[in-house]
Amino acid sequence: MAAGIVGGACNAIAGGGTFFTFPALLAVGVPPVTANATCAISIWPGHAASLLGYRKELRRQAGRLTSSAPAFVLGATVGAGLLAVTGNGLFRQLIPWLLLTATLLFAAGPRLRAWMIARRSGEVPRWAAFACDFAVAVYGGYFGAALGILLMAVLTLVGLDDVNEANAVKNAFATIVSSLAVATFVVVGMIAWGPGAAVLAGAIAGGYLGARLARWVSPSVLRGAVIAVGLALTVMYL
Repeated sequence: MAAGIVGGACNAIAGGGTFFTFPALLAVGVPPVTANATCAISIWPGHAASLLGYRKELRRQAGRLTSSAPAFVLGATVGAGLLAVTGNGLFRQLIPWLLLTATLLFAAGPRLRAWMIARRSGEVPRWAAFACDFAVAVYGGYFGAALGILLMAVLTLVGLDDVNEANAVKNAFATIVSSLAVATFVVVGMIAWGPGAAVLAGAIAGGYLGARLARWVSPSVLRGAVIAVGLALTVMYL
């Protein structure tokens, strides 16, 4: 529950909550694959609830949502399916590399978006946009940490520069990915409901607390702390 509170607060201010909830589930004895699936349960409500505040932006981006949804549905299903067939032994070996990838993406997020804006030229071909959407959705369905960073990068690539609209579309796609992943994990029976309920309760409280603290906590300082935690975890699991 404590990890859920910290993770929920981080997600509300700067992101990176998975760096706290996933290791906590491992620490209390939840098997790696089940811990990863259970983390998805705690993340899902935050993405879904945020859509209520972005209704105007989502209406303006209805065309983009409709055209990109199939790639995210297909990719999320594939990613969640891959996790379902991945054994704990293999996933345990992948943990440090997945954490390192997520940490680097989290650290590079603002620069990655700026780099894409500076080098973007012309309209992205439809097949290339589909491939990017599909790849991001597969990653989100399989692991999911730093998914928001990847989604913002893809949206920047296709020319969506308005921050509010980009955030709305990002949360919509993240909701699609997390909803399909959670549904798959529930059907397959991969959720540790007891620990998951504790993390979820903490994440809800932490999200509220983070929204209140956002005025006083510097997002850049918190990002630095999350990156440090991510690197430390990578070294520990290596």
